[in-house]
Amino acid sequence: MSATGAYRASRDQLLALRDDHARAVAEFRWPELDGVFNWAVDWFDAIARDNDRPALVIVEEDGTTTRRTFAEMSRASDRLAAWLAARGVGRGDRVIVMLGNQVELWESMLAIMKLGAVILPTTSAAGAADLADRIARGGAGHVVCNAADTAKFDEIPGDYERISVGGADGWADLRDAAALDHVPAEHPGTAPDDPLLLYFTSGTTSRPKLVEHTQVSYPVGHLSTMYWLGLRPGDVHLNISSPGWAKHAWSCFFAPWIAEATTFVYNYRRFDAAALLHQLRTGEVSTFCAPPTVWRMLINADLGPRPDALREVIGAGEPLNPEVIEQVRRAWGLTIRDGFGQTETTAQVGNTPGSPVRPGSMGRPLPGVPVVLVDQADGRPLTGPGEGELCLDLARRPLNLMTGYRDDPERHAEAMVGGYYRTGDVAAVDADGYITYVGRTDDVFKASDYKISPFELESVLIEHPAVAEAAVVPAPDPVRLAVPKAYIALAPGHEPTEETARSILLHARENLAPHQRVRRIEFHDLPKTISGKIRRVELRARERDLAGEPNAAEWRTDQFPDLTS
Repeated sequence: MSATGAYRASRDQLLALRDDHARAVAEFRWPELDGVFNWAVDWFDAIARDNDRPALVIVEEDGTTTRRTFAEMSRASDRLAAWLAARGVGRGDRVIVMLGNQVELWESMLAIMKLGAVILPTTSAAGAADLADRIARGGAGHVVCNAADTAKFDEIPGDYERISVGGADGWADLRDAAALDHVPAEHPGTAPDDPLLLYFTSGTTSRPKLVEHTQVSYPVGHLSTMYWLGLRPGDVHLNISSPGWAKHAWSCFFAPWIAEATTFVYNYRRFDAAALLHQLRTGEVSTFCAPPTVWRMLINADLGPRPDALREVIGAGEPLNPEVIEQVRRAWGLTIRDGFGQTETTAQVGNTPGSPVRPGSMGRPLPGVPVVLVDQADGRPLTGPGEGELCLDLARRPLNLMTGYRDDPERHAEAMVGGYYRTGDVAAVDADGYITYVGRTDDVFKASDYKISPFELESVLIEHPAVAEAAVVPAPDPVRLAVPKAYIALAPGHEPTEETARSILLHARENLAPHQRVRRIEFHDLPKTISGKIRRVELRARERDLAGEPNAAEWRTDQFPDLTS
C-alpha cells in the first residue's frame, strides 16, 4: 500500500470510530510508513489536487476575508517551494518562520515541507534576544518574516538568508513567488525519522527547550488530535491560538487538513467576545477550540443562543475549570471537552465525542497513545486508581513523541528516564481510566504535610464572580511550612478592596476542605509567557523573596475575625 493509502486508512478508521472511544483505542493502529514520507506531498497534495473546497478562511477585524481552496494552497505552495529552492533552501536546512495569521504562513509551512527543510515556528512577539537565541541554537540558515519585523534582525549576527513578505531593504520578497509558472513539487525523499519541526517551548519554569519533531511525529501523530477534536470532512474549524506555538500547528494546520476540514481563522488584534461569537455564527463554525482564558471571557459576556452549525466545543492549553464547562452547557447545551498534550507530543488524553464527560476530568488516553501514570515514590506504573506522573510508555512505540530535546542531553535523559517519557505533570486516574489533572510536578506543594494541587484551588476561586484568573502558590509560613496563597486577576467591574478580599477568602473557606484553605490573597497582574501561560515560577520566587517581609498588598484570613475560627 502507498504511503497515502496507508495514511488514509488509519485516518478513516478513526473517523469511523469517532463515537466509540473503547473500540478506537482497542483497534486503531498507526500507519506503517517505511521508506519515504512527506506529509505535504503524500497527504496534502493528494487530497488537494483539483479540490475546490475551502481549505483556509481568514477573517480580519474589519470583515475583510481571504479564502483559499485546497487546490489553490497546493499550487501556491508548489510555486513558493520552487522560489525558496532557487534561494538555496534545501533538504535539512532550517528556516525560521515568523508570520502572523496570514495566508503566507500556511503557504510557507507547506512549501518548506515540500523541500524537506526544517521549520522553526516563531511568534512575532519574540524580541531580538529571543530571535538571536533561536538562530544560534536552532542553526537557522533562513528567516521568513513580515517586512514590518525585519528591523528586529538588524543587530542579530549570522549568515542567514533574509526573506520578507513585502519589500524591505536587503530582504527578498516572498510574494515574488506568485509570478512563477506552476510546476508540481517533487517528493523530497524525506524518511519518516528525518527532522521536520523545531519548537522552542514557552519557558514557564526555565530556559526554553528546543523540541525536535520528525516527518511523522506531528504529521501522523496528529491523527490523535483530529480524533480528540471530533473533526470530520467538510467541517469548519476555528481554533484560538497564536502562530509560532505548537497548538497553532495542532489545530490550525495539521488536524483540520488531516480531516479534510476548513481552517477558519478570526484574526483579531484585541479580543472582543461579541465579535468572536459573531464569527462563530456567520462563519458557520462546526468545531471550536479555545484556551480557558478565552472561555472565561466568553462566559463573562452574553453567550446568547448556540451558533446553529456548532457541534463540538473544546478547551485546550491549560486545565479547564468545571464551572466554565457548566455555564457553557447551560447556555448552549454543549459540553466543552477538555484534553491534554504538550509541545513534545500531540494530544495524549481527551474527552472524545460520544464519551461521558466527568466533571474535572480531562478524559482518557487517546487511540495509539501509550499513556501510563507512574508512581512518584517507586517509579512503577499504577495498575489501578491512584495518583502519579503522567507518562508515555517508551516500550509501546509512542509515535507522536518528539525525537528529543535537541543539543540538551541532560534534559533529554531526565525526560526519558526509566523507560518512560515523563511529562512533568501529576494526574489522578479512577477505576474507569478517567484522568484528572493535579498540577505540574514543580507546582504541587505541601502545606501542614498535606499535598496541595494549585489547579484544584484555582478551580474553586474562579467560581467567585470577582475572580477572572487565579494562580495559587506556596507562601512560606513559620507554623505550617507553607500556606496556599492566591494571586488574583479581577474580573471587570470589581475593585481590589478589603470587602472584595474578604468575600473571596470566605468563598474559599466555604468551598474547600480545611487543609486546602486559601489563607492569603493578593490582587496582582499575573505574569505570563508570550504564549499566554501563567508563570507560577515567578510568583513562587516572589513569595520566597518576600518571606518575613511586610506586604501591604496582601490580605490574610487572620485580618478578618470571622474567617479565623
